[in-house]
Amino acid sequence: MRTTTRRAAATLAAIALLAAACGGGGLDSEIPTADDAQDTDDTDDSDDADTSDDGDDGDEAAGGTIAGDLVGAGATFVNPVFVDWILDGYQATVNPDANINYQSIGSGGGIEQFLLEQVDFGASERYLRDDTLEEARETRGCDAIQFPIVFGSVTIAFHDEFYDGLILDGTTIGDIFERRITNYNDPAIQALNPDRELRDEDIIPVHRSDGSGTTSVFTTYLDLDDEVEGWTLGNGTEVQWPSGTIGGQGNEGVAAAVQQNPGGLGYLNQAYVLEQGFPQAQVINADGNPVFATLEATTVGAEVAEIPDNFQFDILNIGGDGFPITGTAWVFVWECGYDDTTAALLKDFWSWAVTEGGPQAEALGYAPLGPSLQDRVLDAIDRINSAE
Repeated sequence: MRTTTRRAAATLAAIALLAAACGGGGLDSEIPTADDAQDTDDTDDSDDADTSDDGDDGDEAAGGTIAGDLVGAGATFVNPVFVDWILDGYQATVNPDANINYQSIGSGGGIEQFLLEQVDFGASERYLRDDTLEEARETRGCDAIQFPIVFGSVTIAFHDEFYDGLILDGTTIGDIFERRITNYNDPAIQALNPDRELRDEDIIPVHRSDGSGTTSVFTTYLDLDDEVEGWTLGNGTEVQWPSGTIGGQGNEGVAAAVQQNPGGLGYLNQAYVLEQGFPQAQVINADGNPVFATLEATTVGAEVAEIPDNFQFDILNIGGDGFPITGTAWVFVWECGYDDTTAALLKDFWSWAVTEGGPQAEALGYAPLGPSLQDRVLDAIDRINSAE
C-alpha cells in the first residue's frame, strides 16, 4: 500500500532545507543551544540563555506578534510534522517574527539536551519516568512539564515492492529482529500469507542505532503487548540488538539502509513510510485483523488509550480496525526559568500547534489530539513559567 503526495514531497524538501539551515540532524552534529539563539544582538548587554530568567519583559513586534527565538531538539518521529508546523504554519501564517529551530537528533539526544537545559524544549516518543522527573526537579528547581502532541504508528517497511502488504504479527516481527527468522519464506511467515508464494530471500533487519523513542514504541509493543510471544530484548530507547542486524541513525538512517539493502526490512514512523512510498507490512492486531498503518488505523489506536493526568502512558492491545504499534510523541518544557519572551513564545507556538495544527498533522499521517485531550494539554502549556 504505497501513498505519495505532492504535499509530502514538499515536506521532505522542507526537512532538507531545515536540516541544512540547522547544520545537520545527527547526534554528533553541533546543535545550537538556547544561548546561541539569544546571542544575536551585539548591543545586548546580557549573555543569559533563553532558559534562564533574566527578568526580560519580552519583545513584541509592531504587529503584535512575539519576536524571539526557540531552540528544541529530539525525536525524528515528529520531524515531518514539526517542520510543517514551523515553516509552513506558525512562522509563515501566524508569527513571522518567530525563529524556531528544531533539531531532529533522536529522542535520547532530545531528552539529554532538555535535561541539561541546553534547549528550550525537547520531544520524544518515550515519556519521562518518575525518577527522571525527580532529577530534573532537583536540577532546575521546578517541575518539568510533559504533554502529548500527536499520535503516530511505527510500521514495518520493505526494500522490495514485492513484499508490500505482507502480513506479519508481533511474534514473527520479534523473531525477525532477534534472528530466529532469517528468510522471507520461513514457515511462520508463509503460514500468515497462505495465498502468496514467498521468495527464498534473506531478511536484513534494520533498527535504530541511536537512542530512539521510535525504538521505545516498537520494543514496548513487542515486550508488553498481550498478543506477542518470545521477545527477550526488553524495551526502551536502546536495546542490545543481535548480530546480523543493521543500525541506522534516525528514521532517516533506517529508511536509507532499508532502501540500500536487498532484503531490507526496518521499523519506521509511518510518516516516513507514506512520504517516501515504502512498501509496508500489514500487522495483525489484538482482534486478529491485519491492518496497514494508515491515519484512520492510527486514530483508532489513539482512541483506545487511557490517558492519566500525568500524561504517562503506553498504548497496547489495540483491536478493531486499529494499527497495533501506535505511539505518542511528547513535548517537554519547564515550569520556571525562562525569560518572559521565551515563555510567551513557547506558550503561543504550542497552543497554536494543539488547536490549529491538526490538518497539517493528518496530511502527514499523524493523529492529532481529540477535543477533550486538547483542553488538558492547553492547561499543561499554560503552566510554562508559572512557578516564577
